[in-house]
Amino acid sequence: MEDWAEIRRLYRSEKLSQAEIARRLKLSRNTVAKAVSSESPPRYKRAPVASSGWLAVEPAVRALLREYPTMAASVLAERVGWSGGHSWFAENVARIRPEYAPADPCDRLVHLPGEQVQCDLWFPGQVVPDHGGVLRSFPVLVMVAAYSRFIAAVMLPSRITGDLLAGMWQLLSRDIGAIPRTLLWDNESGIGQRGRLAQGVSGFCGVLGTRLVQARPYDPETKGVVERANGYLGTSFLPGRTFCSPVDFNAQLSDWLAAVANVRRHATTRLIPAEALSADRVAMATLPPVAPTTGTTVSTRLGRDYYVSIVSSAYSVHPDAIGRMITVTATLNRIYAYCGDRIVADHERLWGANGLAADPSHINAASALRQQYLHRRAGTEDPLQVDVEVADLSAYDAVFGTGEVA
Repeated sequence: MEDWAEIRRLYRSEKLSQAEIARRLKLSRNTVAKAVSSESPPRYKRAPVASSGWLAVEPAVRALLREYPTMAASVLAERVGWSGGHSWFAENVARIRPEYAPADPCDRLVHLPGEQVQCDLWFPGQVVPDHGGVLRSFPVLVMVAAYSRFIAAVMLPSRITGDLLAGMWQLLSRDIGAIPRTLLWDNESGIGQRGRLAQGVSGFCGVLGTRLVQARPYDPETKGVVERANGYLGTSFLPGRTFCSPVDFNAQLSDWLAAVANVRRHATTRLIPAEALSADRVAMATLPPVAPTTGTTVSTRLGRDYYVSIVSSAYSVHPDAIGRMITVTATLNRIYAYCGDRIVADHERLWGANGLAADPSHINAASALRQQYLHRRAGTEDPLQVDVEVADLSAYDAVFGTGEVA
């Protein structure tokens, strides 16, 4: 390339002849003539040469790619019986694969203030003890404002619909402080699948005045902002930390987000998320005057076993409600049971499965009712003990003459 540039300089700037240039640079006249007539520097191009081995298996490879466009090169080599080098085979497969599996380009997204909050679940692993002290992997709801990159997150006891809605409302009302135009989710079962939202999600969005959008399957770029936030939490928050309870985890996470994650200068936007959030809030809607319905609520008739099972754990209920309809509500932190307008159970929610929460007052009340029942049974006459008249059998002896002879 240096010779090509020097030839053109001497020919155009110094007006030397091609013969003089060839003599001065000690090059052939043909080389000088080609450089003078060429508008671009010379490049070495190697013509693609297919080996006889590849030519022998190419039809079989194409047949497999026609039916399975994404089949790995190693699997293709095994199917067609390739015995040569893997690199050469993979290079040829990569050359012809676009004919059968076209590329899926992704557009560069531009996020406007207040337009979108992306939501996802992050699983940090078995780092938090449950009610029995066993380390469990509970889901962490992560919500990121797409424009400001402000991160809000909270650990949840489960991934059912009621807990997800309660977590979203907590982060929107407490941390973000406003309602975006859209909430972006993937196909999480607690939110909805196959184009249908889970029960309660539509009402939740209606109260907030927002729209929930679910990303298409196999399209991770759609919510890449929150996906990168999940990775950031896994590499920058989690290492070196220990947690004694879910409450401790959420406290440490909240402090770290406020002191580190949301006050750093973001590498992509070059903005500080905590400061840029003000622009998001200006474009977002205000919080609704009435909080949406969240949590899990079930109605059931309380049986003789005065416990109700909700979210994989059992909770005692006052035995006065046995045989009556009760309404049980599970929030992120508490379990409440109502019989009409009267509260008959109030427990701290257990994290994990197969938990048992028993209120001592419920146990004592059940014991007293049981003693009353046994006492009542003991003082009641047996309804089957009835006086029956006994016939005088001597009357039969007189009739049939079978009496005793004196």
